[in-house]
Amino acid sequence: MSADHSAASGPDTGPALRSVEFGPADELLREDVNQLGALVGAILADQRGQPFLDEVEALRRLAVRRREDRAPVDVLVDALADRPVDGAADLVRAFSTYFQAVNLAERVHRIRRRRDHERAEHGVQPEGLHDVVGRLQEDGVDAAGLGALLERMRIEPVFTAHPTEAVRRVLLHKERQVVQALLADLDRTLTPPERQQARERIRVALTASWQTAEAPSAKPSVADEFEHVGFYLSEVLYRVLPDFLEVFADAVRARYPGVAVPDAVLGFGSWVGGDMDGNPNVGADTIADTLATQRGLVLEAYRRDLAPLADLLSQSLGRVEVDAALLARLAEYRTLLPGAAAGLHPRHVDMPYRNLLLLMDERLRLTADDAAGGYPEAAAFVADLELLLASLRDNRGANAGCHAVQRVLRRARCFGFHLASLDLRQESSAHDAALAALLGEDDWAGRDVDTRATTLRALIDGTQAPADPAAPGAAPTLEVFRTVAALRPRYGERVFGPYIVSMSRSAADALAVLALARIAGCVEGGQVPLDVAPLFETVDDLDAAADTLRALFGDPEYRAHLEARGNRQVVMLGYSDSAKDGGIVASRWALQRTQRALLELARESGVRIAFFHGRGGSISRGGGKTGRAVIAGPRGSVDGYLRLTEQGEVIHRKYGIRAIALRNLEQTTSAVLRASLRPRPADGREQAWSRIADRLAGDARRHYRTLVHEHPDFPAYFRAATPIEVIERLRIGSRPSKRGGSGDVDALRAIPWVFSWAQNRSGLTAWYGVGTALERAIDAHGLDALATMARDWPFFGTLIDDVEMVLAKSDPGIFERYSLLAAALPQGDLHARLHPGIAAEFRRTVEAVLAIKGAGELLEGDPKLARSIRLRNPYVDPISLLQVDLLARWRAEGRPDDERLHALMATVNGIAAGIQNTG
Repeated sequence: MSADHSAASGPDTGPALRSVEFGPADELLREDVNQLGALVGAILADQRGQPFLDEVEALRRLAVRRREDRAPVDVLVDALADRPVDGAADLVRAFSTYFQAVNLAERVHRIRRRRDHERAEHGVQPEGLHDVVGRLQEDGVDAAGLGALLERMRIEPVFTAHPTEAVRRVLLHKERQVVQALLADLDRTLTPPERQQARERIRVALTASWQTAEAPSAKPSVADEFEHVGFYLSEVLYRVLPDFLEVFADAVRARYPGVAVPDAVLGFGSWVGGDMDGNPNVGADTIADTLATQRGLVLEAYRRDLAPLADLLSQSLGRVEVDAALLARLAEYRTLLPGAAAGLHPRHVDMPYRNLLLLMDERLRLTADDAAGGYPEAAAFVADLELLLASLRDNRGANAGCHAVQRVLRRARCFGFHLASLDLRQESSAHDAALAALLGEDDWAGRDVDTRATTLRALIDGTQAPADPAAPGAAPTLEVFRTVAALRPRYGERVFGPYIVSMSRSAADALAVLALARIAGCVEGGQVPLDVAPLFETVDDLDAAADTLRALFGDPEYRAHLEARGNRQVVMLGYSDSAKDGGIVASRWALQRTQRALLELARESGVRIAFFHGRGGSISRGGGKTGRAVIAGPRGSVDGYLRLTEQGEVIHRKYGIRAIALRNLEQTTSAVLRASLRPRPADGREQAWSRIADRLAGDARRHYRTLVHEHPDFPAYFRAATPIEVIERLRIGSRPSKRGGSGDVDALRAIPWVFSWAQNRSGLTAWYGVGTALERAIDAHGLDALATMARDWPFFGTLIDDVEMVLAKSDPGIFERYSLLAAALPQGDLHARLHPGIAAEFRRTVEAVLAIKGAGELLEGDPKLARSIRLRNPYVDPISLLQVDLLARWRAEGRPDDERLHALMATVNGIAAGIQNTG
């Protein structure tokens, strides 16, 4: 395999794209891509024979030629039709192995480019912390302003189990081996024999990956899902955290010598084991089991850190002084742990640091075993590390181990004994069902909001008791709150994140959480010890959010709860369901309007609103570049706080490699600093732009809903023209794909909805309705007005850029082949009824976006992304057409659970790896 790809457009391939180009700065990337491509070819020949490799190469060349010659897709369709199932599956694996190689080469090149910046004259990478802190100083931010922000600053990526890509942990380790081998020769400094050794390590890892199934044969349990997320938390972010804090502190120190960066600016959260919404497999047991697993992982990580520290800190009392407090702690531990103390080596009796660290390790071991002598909480472990650091600093140890101790201390302050805060999430209807059982009122959910709120207040203040406290229908819900009450003292106050109420529509939905918690006895100091976070998901719910919270803030019981929580209200914003409900323009504008309205409510009420962004991996689910999204938000919406979900393939792409994880954390933090301290100045034109956006959102939403929610044939068309039936059977998540038993679009969750339209190469969820709305706006306001909005208004510019990216990844010619699967349904030829309108909307959207950007082709201003797409297209295209062929044959055979289904599942994974941004 090679990288000599080029692509052009034709009648069915979509808008024109230039050939693959590598600039001078990317020459080593070209070498890596070619090297890895050659290795993949050698592996395929070794594992499946030279004829198989020849077949793969022939298909690749055919796919390239189809794009170069602007030819119809038919020639590629004919070459792939009616293949034996086992051969089709192997072809998919072959192309997917190439994606894996290209993905790794591009990630390693990002590390190379960072090093290039650091070696340059000024050593500052754009959008890095040194760059942004320097610009803040130049813009007039003083030390007091920066220091005040840092004291309240908090950035929390939250990892979810939402599956659109879940690489097995064993394959993640093999990827790491490839990356390490590539990094060893990052700048081509190895000798020829060393380079050959590195090449062999890569070949071994890639060959072993080829021989390993991409996904287990069984559907993952919640524990399996945490194993996946736990890899990133314990093996990447745990290691990266001190590096991030050091870079941040260095950047601030260079410009603001007297300002310190608190360790608490960064934290992590997780939904795995606590997300009960629609998942019957999650509840009190998984909450307890997940937290125990997290605790075990982080305690093991601390023990790994203490061993080298004990070797390093060999200072002898005859050579240096040691603080009396540390000696007293050592004496205390000798008494507390007599067995371990007796095992200390007599020759090391004069090494207090070493001996204390060995006894601290014993305390961690006992903590993991829940045995006497273990640490009662993480704060005691942190205190020991602080003693070590203080004694070293006081006794000429600044260059004799302070840095190493500081790194472990920073980890302990961040990860505690819980590793990541576990969010809890449940749908409001589940709470209503539990309350109906407790109160003996079957019609509870149908009562008006005021009536329910009155009863809930009485339950909260204790003036009313539940009619049946032991009602079986409420037992699982109450057990969750009892588990919270039992585990908080064990793991610490940071162990639980907010309790998120999905499908929140009224103040009663938040009050229900407080009532249920009190009934279960989950109370500390007279209040429920959890932040209650309403999740507003649909466009209508977002529009009503300010009224909902205004009513909630006016409730005396809830206001008392807020005061106990520091008068801070967490609000989760749903990007996924709002886009599924009304399309991307209506969703993005509703989110923008809602944040504005809630910021005004915060000023009125004296309550600080902390926005939690429920972003997915795809553009239509809020994905895209985090930094740009932060800057595009309303002024004042960040104010030093950013909490957002990370899920699906985004986790792997952003946090799979330590150096890239560091870069992503830097970019996110830099955006928060800029948005908080130097937001863009108020622009008098925004009022007029907002009126245009109102009309855009309305037009786009009507056009989108006319097809997706109102066309009677659309549900059947959707199920025929996408691989949704295969996605529903994928064994990559523990949660059902639908909220209920219905097979219609409304019941389907947003992730499989978006995933399906990404698979068939249409990307419909991110652009349908956009072209019509833009065309009408251009007619009404003129092209110059829309172009000015895209250039000068970050909200609109980011929206246009995101839509452009999805258009560039779409392939209308291949999508038409999927659409033809709907040509012979019981309802009639739905392809003929629906496809022409969809294809016309795609063309309208492309034309409008190009006109607004003043461009001749998509991604004209982002050559790196264009190159990345072109590198993959010749391999994605055959997998897509294989999927179409297999779908037709599988459906014709009655959709059996056989090798054809397994081959289809392989195509889903392959396409996801190739196009990225899938769900």
